[in-house]
Amino acid sequence: MTTADAPTEEGDAGWSVPSPSSVGLVAVIVAATGGEPRSLTVRMQGQAEGRQDGLPAGPLVHEHATLEKGLRAWVERQTHQRLGYVEQLYTFGDRDRSAGVQEGAHSLSVAYLALARELRPAGLAEAAWRNWYGYLPYEDFRRGRPAALDAIEPKLLAWAAEPADAKLRRLREDRIGLTFGLGGAAWNEERVLERYELLFEAGLIPEAQGNVGAARPNDPMGAPMAFDHRRVLATAIGRLRGKIKYRPVVFEMMPPTFTLLQLQRTVEALSGTLLHKQNFRRLVAQQGLVEETEDVTSGAAGRPARLVRFRREVLLERPAPGLRLTPSRRAP
Repeated sequence: MTTADAPTEEGDAGWSVPSPSSVGLVAVIVAATGGEPRSLTVRMQGQAEGRQDGLPAGPLVHEHATLEKGLRAWVERQTHQRLGYVEQLYTFGDRDRSAGVQEGAHSLSVAYLALARELRPAGLAEAAWRNWYGYLPYEDFRRGRPAALDAIEPKLLAWAAEPADAKLRRLREDRIGLTFGLGGAAWNEERVLERYELLFEAGLIPEAQGNVGAARPNDPMGAPMAFDHRRVLATAIGRLRGKIKYRPVVFEMMPPTFTLLQLQRTVEALSGTLLHKQNFRRLVAQQGLVEETEDVTSGAAGRPARLVRFRREVLLERPAPGLRLTPSRRAP
């Protein structure tokens, strides 16, 4: 990382000169394979003892004209993964958020969301594609209400009841209802970051205690990640869930040809929601998102299915060609 050494005395106007800071890049690289959402992770030394899963991260260097070009070059060099769609997520700059910087300094990370077709990671030791629901298990409603919520909700309600001040208790209760869909509120699949931050504020996840402790099997809160990387991941998931509704970014993760069922399973995996089959296919047809090929599936059990491909012309035909979600049943 690059670190700017700055003096610590006050300036002429009485303002304190900024403390040292370091700037780096962190990438949430997402793929969807076999009907499951996966993020490229690496094993790294976190704040706790031992090694933990984290996101690919590296220093900002001056050899590239833009941050995005630097990110693409850095990821390809270290993972042999060529990125397709890339967008900037957020700049994370909490004090003492990572190791290797001066105490009290701000470590700035510019986070990016990148979409790719899953390939075997190479070049980076201990890199692996992992299902992102291993870190956020309560976000997956594809098999009904997640069992993790049965353990999480009582703890959140107990936290809400702690304050002596009635207004603060009500405020906490309202936030829980809004983010976790309690008290008659609807579950919003895009509020991934809000749910994570509420669990953090309530002290229910290891990161709230400085990443203390290793991952526990079947932990309803999910496996911790190094530093604040689970927060970065939650930010990316929420952004992507919103983005697929009005931009055809999901096709960046699809093979050149695919079936409509494969497309539906990919959207379901990313959104954590089962979709109504006929409504989904009707929407795809109405939006003109795909076109049929001459090929069909072969070698699998059941009736052969027609293979389709993404129609790139739709990018010029429609201002917001996306896939609005039509759940097969309302998420509880």
